[in-house]
Amino acid sequence: MRTGEEVRDSEKKDKGGIVCAGNFIVDRVHTLSYWPEQGDLAYIQHQDVGVGGGAANVVTDLASLGFPAKLAAAGCIGTDIDGGIVKTRLQNAGIDVSGLRELSDRATAHTHVMNVPGQNRTFFYHGGANDAVTDALVSPAVFADTGYRLFYLGYLMLLPGLDGIDTEGRSGASRLLEAARDAGLTTCVDFVSSEDPEFAAKVGAALPYCDFLIINEIEAGRATGVTVRDTEGELNEAALLTAGERLLAAGVAKGAIIHAPEICFWFAPGAKPIISRSRPVEPADIVSTVGAGDAFCAAVLYGLHEDWPVERICVVAHAAAARCLGGATATDGIPDMAVLLEDVKRTHACA
Repeated sequence: MRTGEEVRDSEKKDKGGIVCAGNFIVDRVHTLSYWPEQGDLAYIQHQDVGVGGGAANVVTDLASLGFPAKLAAAGCIGTDIDGGIVKTRLQNAGIDVSGLRELSDRATAHTHVMNVPGQNRTFFYHGGANDAVTDALVSPAVFADTGYRLFYLGYLMLLPGLDGIDTEGRSGASRLLEAARDAGLTTCVDFVSSEDPEFAAKVGAALPYCDFLIINEIEAGRATGVTVRDTEGELNEAALLTAGERLLAAGVAKGAIIHAPEICFWFAPGAKPIISRSRPVEPADIVSTVGAGDAFCAAVLYGLHEDWPVERICVVAHAAAARCLGGATATDGIPDMAVLLEDVKRTHACA
């Protein structure tokens, strides 16, 4: 390590940091000529290998944004080639990987992502080491003791070792988030859009230990029992208002942020919701929708850590999601924060 690097690391220690815990997945993204019927053949026109999952995407996006403090990863990987891919990608981005447990009896989680440009992607997923993550394997206090300030956990509903509810009504996620709070960390949580019939109960167990919740409109609907889109797919904004108030009532302490392609609602106790509308993205500019929600989340965490006004956080988060749509993997479309701020300035000047 050079002297200049030592100085920068010292500065980052003094500025706090964000630890991202949860899913670490190797994504193999296949761009198809079309979606085939069963028994048919479609050409794979392009392939990309990326590191995905809630925690991996968010921490990598933060690094790409030039986050000015420390970043760390916490979770489980296997002792295999894919585990090496995860560690190498994160280390090359300057992320501390000491919180990644290597399990010899589990394969690193991996996903085959089937992408047809202009259509929703389809995932074939093997949980592997992610399925072994429990609250006993992640130590928030270790990060708090070294100056970190925010603790992100994602995705709930894709971490069975944390999602299950015990006889006392507690989940592993609730215990992990409580431990993070007790250590002095601000807790931030994201879900995945699971079809699990126990979705509301499982995520509900964690909400009283969540400071900030950052989820999409589908997840907000499933967590609260509110129908947020009609049969034509149109967003029901009044329903989202109801969903946000229910999330606060369920225990989210500081902010429930619900984002959709069209809009973002930011709910905080005792305050009117703050609404931010996105700028449309031309379909021809969309390479893949993989990771757009994580890009939005990463920008929110950046702004929270830096104490930005909510309105600024929301417009920058929309810009991050829009940039992500131009990349083939979940993270390769994310630029430096200075570029996002220029995007925001330009779009507002054109409004």
